[in-house]
Amino acid sequence: MNMQTRDDGYHFHVMRRALDIIDAADRDLSLDRLAAELNMSPAHFQRLFSQWVGVSPKRYQQYLTLGHAKALLADRFTTLETAHATGLSGGGRLHDLFLRWEAMRPGDYAKGGAGLTIYRGWFDSPFGPALVMGTDKGICGIALAAETGKAAAMEDLTGRWPNADYVDDPARLKPWVDAAFGVTPSADAVPLYMTGAPFQIKVWEALMRVPSGHVTTYSEIAQAVGHPRAVRAVGTAVGRNPVSYLIPCHRALRKSGGLGGYHWGLPVKRAILAWEAARADA
Repeated sequence: MNMQTRDDGYHFHVMRRALDIIDAADRDLSLDRLAAELNMSPAHFQRLFSQWVGVSPKRYQQYLTLGHAKALLADRFTTLETAHATGLSGGGRLHDLFLRWEAMRPGDYAKGGAGLTIYRGWFDSPFGPALVMGTDKGICGIALAAETGKAAAMEDLTGRWPNADYVDDPARLKPWVDAAFGVTPSADAVPLYMTGAPFQIKVWEALMRVPSGHVTTYSEIAQAVGHPRAVRAVGTAVGRNPVSYLIPCHRALRKSGGLGGYHWGLPVKRAILAWEAARADA
């Protein structure tokens, strides 16, 4: 296991505890106070956060507030109709990560993965433990288990392809995973093997047009996929995204500024949005 991914996973758990403390406070907390709440020295806490996100804890608090979603909509809203003009990478896309994807054939999707070999493994990610699954063609599933727990994450992903043959082989997936989470640079695109109904895949493709550090709305996605009244169906498709983080369903918000739902837990969604926004500003 790469030391960087192990450290990032630890940093996420520290940040996750800090998020609860910040939410419970009625004002911004000083570095000394926040560090004391986490049983750390101020210098150690500052160093951890600076390594993890690239900004100081004081500045980072701005990105963890409950009102941050509204600020993102005001300042970082992406119109999907023009997203292709700016490119997928956009400003702040982590390590200029580029994804190439292929959709599973409808007949294969309908068979629940029958005849498909899926490799799987657990990895440390910047957002806690991640269950990653992939075929010979690319990554087909990423679950972030910090809130749900590992057992629920495993049941969730394997339930999407109930008839597949599963092989525990993290070494096979590791080069893709390291590139996906920015541990190692990659000259090749990270391949995704997207498995879903045609409407779902259209929604996920639209999500991949939203640059890191930016957000869009469920209604904007509905408009982009040609079904402006299907906001609820879009929300369902977003929630069924099997490849969390890389297909960035966390960047979809309600038009009102609410976070909306997140399949792997709202604290994880808030953490990813804060992490991306801070890195884009760093």
